[in-house]
Amino acid sequence: MAIPQLSEEQIRTWTRAQKDEWWFKHVYRGDMPQLTFRSGVTGFVLGGILAATALYIGGKTGIGIGVGLTSVIMAFAFFRILSGLGIVKDFTILENNCTQSIATAAGYMVMPLISSLAAYMLVTGHIVPWWQMIIWNAVISILGVLVAFPMKRRFINEDQLPFPEGRACGVVLDTLYTGKAAAGLFQAKLLAVTGVITGLYQFLCSDGWMKLVQFKLLRLDRWAGLKEPWHFFERLDTYYYLAAAKYELWIPKILGTDVRQLGLRATLDAAMLGVGGLMGIRVATSCVLGAFLNFAVLAPIMISRGEIKAYTAPSGALVPISRGEIVNQWSLWWGVTMMVVGSLVGLFGKPEIFTSAFRNLRRKPAAATPAGPDVLKGIELPLWMSYVGVPVFSVLAAEVTHAFFGVPWLMAFVSLPLIFVLTVICTNSMALTSWTPTGSLAKITQFTMGAIDRSNPANNLIPAGMTSEIAANAANLLSDIKPGYMLGGKPRHQAVGHVIGIFAGALASTPLFFLLFLPPDKDGVRSVSTIVSDNFAMPAALQWKGVADLIARGVGNLPPSAVIAMTVAAVAAATFEILRVRTKGRFPLSAVSMGLGVVLPPESCFAMWVGALVFWWQGRRNREPGTRGHAFWVEGCEPICAGLISGAALVGIGNAIVNVLMD
Repeated sequence: MAIPQLSEEQIRTWTRAQKDEWWFKHVYRGDMPQLTFRSGVTGFVLGGILAATALYIGGKTGIGIGVGLTSVIMAFAFFRILSGLGIVKDFTILENNCTQSIATAAGYMVMPLISSLAAYMLVTGHIVPWWQMIIWNAVISILGVLVAFPMKRRFINEDQLPFPEGRACGVVLDTLYTGKAAAGLFQAKLLAVTGVITGLYQFLCSDGWMKLVQFKLLRLDRWAGLKEPWHFFERLDTYYYLAAAKYELWIPKILGTDVRQLGLRATLDAAMLGVGGLMGIRVATSCVLGAFLNFAVLAPIMISRGEIKAYTAPSGALVPISRGEIVNQWSLWWGVTMMVVGSLVGLFGKPEIFTSAFRNLRRKPAAATPAGPDVLKGIELPLWMSYVGVPVFSVLAAEVTHAFFGVPWLMAFVSLPLIFVLTVICTNSMALTSWTPTGSLAKITQFTMGAIDRSNPANNLIPAGMTSEIAANAANLLSDIKPGYMLGGKPRHQAVGHVIGIFAGALASTPLFFLLFLPPDKDGVRSVSTIVSDNFAMPAALQWKGVADLIARGVGNLPPSAVIAMTVAAVAAATFEILRVRTKGRFPLSAVSMGLGVVLPPESCFAMWVGALVFWWQGRRNREPGTRGHAFWVEGCEPICAGLISGAALVGIGNAIVNVLMD
């Protein structure tokens, strides 16, 4: 069924009052259940689960994965099956919409944990208590909601901006509930089957799960004398190296350095295959090229020159050369330069994001007819809540930033005016492209705060995290509200749902952060040294940390070779992004993604590239809509990738829990 919408002429000439009245008469479904108890509980549970998977993937890749469409398909299939069995009534389309609002908001809550907060802990060596993380994250996210709603009436009600990601979610919901329900069930089946198969594979690769099964359940350590649990190796080349150690086979080296020290391994990581399928061939290829250039070319040269070397730690232990040391000692600087310059040039290379945003705010509404009574008064979130709440929560955000992180009051308050500017830019970018440039916008705050105080890196990290998270939350909320507006949902219900999702995400992801990235040692002591590991590269946190260190230390304190590499990287990044803008996206490389490949493990980059290559190739082979191949590989791309990610992530999280409990 076609979704009712205004014509371009009506959007351009009607007043907002006329548009609101038309929407109220032709689209609004006030009598349909929306934010019910079951939709709230479903969204809370799904949001917690999907936030956990988003944190797991974010720790590995630094990329925030969208969970909106995944939650829509899962909720649709769950209640459609239960209603078919006669257990409950089927979900309404607006109940599902509220569920996706809650789940999506929960998924957004992981970003500070894998970026600004993790970087703060790496820089200061101080572990932020869990309750402080939850409070800070919740306060700034609610502030984002309060900032967003006055803009909602302009960007959505009046200007009717597209918000492509939100619109896609609305179209999928409309299709599931008024059209091709069978297609939705097929996608749900794809997600479930892929998730189960991936989970089983990950289970067989997990040392913790295998230890639990073989030692605790089957007691193989007692009656079979098994010393270590058997499990598949996720790193496939491990089998060769075990044979090489036994039979003295050839070990590949580059300029005398073992490729294992360079991180050049062959890994079958199902989650990374799924991430690659979602990111696309262009981004994945850029990542793998950045990884190859850094770890197969530049790192061996720098090791042979002595620029990267083993050293003795303060504890007296020798720290050998490894992928992590390559990044920390040398590669981080040019990788961060690629990401920062690329993101800023890409941002400013789209002037329409700025011009249209502020032009829309300055433009006076069309005066076709006098404004009448506000027909949406009882539906919209009251504006007085924003007018009162924004100042109150701004002061509260500055207070918790000062109390929890030691950021001076002045620094916290100076960053607050940036919120409005960054939110307008971020929201307009989301409305036009479904892209929130939070990474590049955060650097603006970091450099601004760094210009005021270079002595303490935390003084630019936390304010930048605060402003970027508020802007991103506001933009993402409006993208979530777009499908509700298309389908006749009550905005007030979606706002409440978004706040529910904030707490669902914070409560689910914060304890998991400690479990995955800050596990206690045998004495129960936690250390920030475990945040970055072979399993979790934390590239987003390393990028934030790199900028903070650069502001504090200055370029002059870096090795000359690193400065040369940064200069070349900056020129290359600017060139790539300018070419991408000039060719309207046809230039095949992404500077930001190449920089990301420097801080990611090369084995992960390769796995993502393989996943992207498979879906790109199958998409080219199955272009014809209506065919089985198109339904499986093109329309089913997101469910399959979500199954790969969720199956691997949930079993991987369980493996971490088992290891902690059994130690």
